[in-house]
Amino acid sequence: MEKKELDRILVVGGAGYIGSHMLLRLQDSGWPSDALAVFDNLSRGYRDACGDVRLWEGDLLDPDSVRRCLLEFRPDLVMHFGAFAYVGESVQAPDLYYSNNLMGSLNLLNAMSDLGIRRLVFSSTCATYGEPEVVPIPESHPQRPINPYGRTKLMVEQILMDYAHAYGLQAIGLRYFNAAGADPQGRARERHEPETHLIPLVLREAERLQAGGNPRETLLQVFGNDFSTDDGSCVRDYIHVQDLCDAHLKAAQQISRFPAGGRVEFFNLANGNGFSVFDVIETCRQVTGQPIEARVVSRRAGDPARLIGTAEKAKSVLGWEPSFGLEDMVRHAWGAKSY
Repeated sequence: MEKKELDRILVVGGAGYIGSHMLLRLQDSGWPSDALAVFDNLSRGYRDACGDVRLWEGDLLDPDSVRRCLLEFRPDLVMHFGAFAYVGESVQAPDLYYSNNLMGSLNLLNAMSDLGIRRLVFSSTCATYGEPEVVPIPESHPQRPINPYGRTKLMVEQILMDYAHAYGLQAIGLRYFNAAGADPQGRARERHEPETHLIPLVLREAERLQAGGNPRETLLQVFGNDFSTDDGSCVRDYIHVQDLCDAHLKAAQQISRFPAGGRVEFFNLANGNGFSVFDVIETCRQVTGQPIEARVVSRRAGDPARLIGTAEKAKSVLGWEPSFGLEDMVRHAWGAKSY
């Protein structure tokens, strides 16, 4: 990494799951704590997740607080993780998502533009694609999101392209598939409340059993076992949070090589392999040594049978390749418990 060109990095949403792991990855790569800063309202993040990195406690919906942070810290590049990301919640409370994810991003981009801060790595999502027409899903797949969460991310992607054309923004958007795992050294972990991600929910059940719980009284649910997949459960593409952070480093490096002028590129971040819900449960059994059971309940509305991505573009352009498999994700998450 050419740190002389990216001396100072602001991590928006750095008190959350992926943002806090990003802070550790940047520090491990040579950025001192005083060259990093976090902007977060702590509504879904944790103060202690920032470690010794300075935290600006502010809200993207408060343009003045965003501007004050940028004006004082003067980052060379911004990494934007500051979004709400529950699909179901976005359907029930779209106002939260259009406010925070869309208007908040606009406030950030406007402040960056006013202050001449041109470089951005944006956390996007495979939810911009909607129902898959082909699997694995490439970046060229039509983008027809089926929920407000995906729509807000797609709208921000479109704004990035307009701001690149009008104001010289240089940005990369990274479309994640299913983020999972934890810091391999156990320094950070996934902390959501309520928790909706599969691996933490399975490990929460393993923890209950480890404490003496009865397997027949399982709290773990599988939403449908009648999909057109090998074992009837949904198949998803899981990507280790550490691999996501590595991709952000490579995206920042790529932006530092952009020629003068506005430019935006988008990349999938995926393993290219799918694992079913029952595959994940079995892997958690093996890693934890606990006799994890689950109750099959009705499908959730809008759950596709298979969501798998291809990351060939990221491999060829960014030189990025995922390093961790499903067992690593579970093992690292289990090592960073409690759930």
